[in-house]
Amino acid sequence: MFTGIIEEIGHMRRIHSVGQAMVLTIGARKILEDVHLGDSISVNGVCLTVISFDNESFSVDVMPETYRKTNLRKLQAGTRVNLERAMAANGRFGGHIVQGHVDSTATIISRIPEENAVVYRFEPEDKHIFRYIIAGGSITIDGISLTVVDVTERDLAVSIIPHTLAQTVLHDKKAGDTINMECDVLGKYMERLLKFGPADASAGNGKKQSTLSASFLADHGFM
Repeated sequence: MFTGIIEEIGHMRRIHSVGQAMVLTIGARKILEDVHLGDSISVNGVCLTVISFDNESFSVDVMPETYRKTNLRKLQAGTRVNLERAMAANGRFGGHIVQGHVDSTATIISRIPEENAVVYRFEPEDKHIFRYIIAGGSITIDGISLTVVDVTERDLAVSIIPHTLAQTVLHDKKAGDTINMECDVLGKYMERLLKFGPADASAGNGKKQSTLSASFLADHGFM
């Protein structure tokens, strides 16, 4: 699990591709301070496993499913990428729950300065994810924990402060570029639970019947 607080910008050193499978070798410094084989590292918001490392870089496998569903397939040697190690149990939870499981890629529609911030607007490829996106809610963009400032039926916007812009690869991104997007996992679990409806009271197990429903959530301000 990650928090969406980028620790370092890495640089692609080598990309070895065989069909839709890749091995990425990424130059880094801070990420390597306590790295071990098998560690999880978020690369542009994608949870990947360290398969080898040295003092200046680490390598990860990218399987075909990840290749197809993320912007990692667009990487080139020299490209900068956002990096974050898995969350430590004794660390501060600075962002939100990020799994590193990309829901959809999205295209940057616009990048507009607004006083001390820059507003990015994105159009997701998979329109089904809008059910999980709300204004004021959390969204992960290329591994960065951000707040949705506006959402319509076809796009959404986030506002980036100067520090975040300087410390992440969003600084490099322009209209037409592709980013990885992960929605807040809490909405996904809630939707899954609601699909099952109330617990079966006829099972004879003595358990109280669940009252969780869409109307209950709406009545209590959750929807």
